[in-house]
Amino acid sequence: VVWVIYKKGVAPEEPPCECERVLGGTAALRVPDGLGGLQFFCPDFWVSRDLRNAIGFFQKDWFLRALQSFYFLMLLWREKLPDSWLPKVRAHLYEVLVDHAHLERKAATSALNLEKYQELYGHVRELNAIAIEELQHFNQVLDLLAKRNVPFGKPLRSPWISSMMAAVRKGRREQAIDHLIVLSLIEGRSCEKFQILSREVRDLDAEVADFYASLVESEGNHYATYLLMARGIDEAETHRRLSHFLDLDATLIRQPNDLPLLH
Repeated sequence: VVWVIYKKGVAPEEPPCECERVLGGTAALRVPDGLGGLQFFCPDFWVSRDLRNAIGFFQKDWFLRALQSFYFLMLLWREKLPDSWLPKVRAHLYEVLVDHAHLERKAATSALNLEKYQELYGHVRELNAIAIEELQHFNQVLDLLAKRNVPFGKPLRSPWISSMMAAVRKGRREQAIDHLIVLSLIEGRSCEKFQILSREVRDLDAEVADFYASLVESEGNHYATYLLMARGIDEAETHRRLSHFLDLDATLIRQPNDLPLLH
């Protein structure tokens, strides 16, 4: 499948074919089941299958740079979510919301923990901003729980996250790259799942559905930010390790998990 990006303001006002306008830096296209879920993050662009209207842009520097970034940031999952995931979440929505609260708390801590790596000293303010945003989300989830009289409970261990983190190598540069990739994939899976939940739990709780819809942009931006940070350390190694972790994700996502967890 070939996707073409158009600079905002240059592309037609209406898409020439099946595509979605990229809003707030995030877009998600649903492709045939056999290809899995395609996620990409490309601010201020159109995305389209139609090559004809983009031919004139191919020689422009901005287009070539954007295309290069687009292909790097495009994430093609190698295994789709199991069919059992959504029914489980729907049956235990508020328990999953408690788990989500813990995930936002851990996401804030993880952003701050990245600041220990020498390779990321130049990104401290950016990581602080991510941590602050995650804490804001944490408080939003706590507000939703309180409004529904659901107590904030003990965290449950996620086999998927634990196994992904266990594959992070030791060693300064290696550990930094792997840590960033794992966090990016957690954000990427969250982005994918929040889009699904924003549609599929609306009949159960419209406010929670709206909340999940509001998080999609942020999760996509965090995914892209972490992956670009890893690329800045070592581009070739990031590509190699990203492939490794996508294979690992594909293996782990198929393993049965009856726990009321988001991941």
